Amino acid sequence: MAEASRTSEARRDAVFARWVIFSPARSRRPTDLKSHGPANPSPGPDDGAPKPSCPFCLGRESECAPEIFRVPAPDESPSWRIRVIENLFPALRREAAPPAPEDEEPVGAGECAVRGFGFHDVVIETPHHEVRLWDLEAEGVRDVLLAYARRVQQLAEHPAVKYVQVFKNQGASAGASMAHSHSQMLGTPFVPPSVTSRLNCMKEVFERSGKCSLCAVVSKDILVSETHNFSAFVPFAASYPFEIWIVPRQHSSYFHETDQDKVLDLAGLLKSMLQKLCKQLNDPPFNYMIHSAPFGLSSSCLPYTHWFLQIVPQLSVIGGFEIGSGCHINPVFPEDAAKILREIDGSV
Repeated sequence: MAEASRTSEARRDAVFARWVIFSPARSRRPTDLKSHGPANPSPGPDDGAPKPSCPFCLGRESECAPEIFRVPAPDESPSWRIRVIENLFPALRREAAPPAPEDEEPVGAGECAVRGFGFHDVVIETPHHEVRLWDLEAEGVRDVLLAYARRVQQLAEHPAVKYVQVFKNQGASAGASMAHSHSQMLGTPFVPPSVTSRLNCMKEVFERSGKCSLCAVVSKDILVSETHNFSAFVPFAASYPFEIWIVPRQHSSYFHETDQDKVLDLAGLLKSMLQKLCKQLNDPPFNYMIHSAPFGLSSSCLPYTHWFLQIVPQLSVIGGFEIGSGCHINPVFPEDAAKILREIDGSV
């Protein structure tokens, strides 16, 4: 459908069961939609010196919370490439006693409270303050992804941890409190409700069609790029303008079980997608999240559980309608966003 003939349309996706209203009249041309100002200004040359106020920089390790593990530099200079540390200000605390079902304290009708047990970790992606994730070579991005997988596997072995959410906040308006490139993960003693809703929606699709929601062939109209192992596309019912999903082309339920040889493929595609968004949208703040399966999932659930990585540029403000209804309004049709992104060179 030509852009000029677009009228408002409502779409429901087959993963989150969300309704999204596409209303191109609420925006200028899709190519004009950009971040109002670079939340993450392009860095100058990195002189290798730590920044005076950044504890994530090389040489200031003692100012951070305890280290869990590090990925060493091959030539020991600098002494590390990636560090995984405890969060100094954790949302959940690992020293708390894990809650048991009998520990749930009734607060009201259907309400309860338990101790704030869990794990909140930080992945410092580079020792250099001015280097962003997509500035790394594909092998460097691969090593960050492998660090995620290694830590998720460690947390999966804790009997009280039911789910791990890996995420990256880039830019202050996307939730980042530190400018130094990093990502985080939270291990929770419960399965978050949005994860349960996602699994229920995918189960419904599977029972009705016999197919996994994310194993279907991606329409060329919404495809941005693909490799032998992964597809990157703007989802059919994207909640956010220029949202991108990166999905394994072969069915896989758990991110941390991805073969190491495939992770380099994923890293190159992730790097390219972040570069495209940076170039087209004026270096916007963004979030990405890895949506994987809860631990201990029954084998009968695995055929419809498919992990993926979701990238969300922060280009608009969530208003009362979205908060009240749970429906998003997206001013850019996925087909238009995908066409624009296909034409952008994935390097900056």
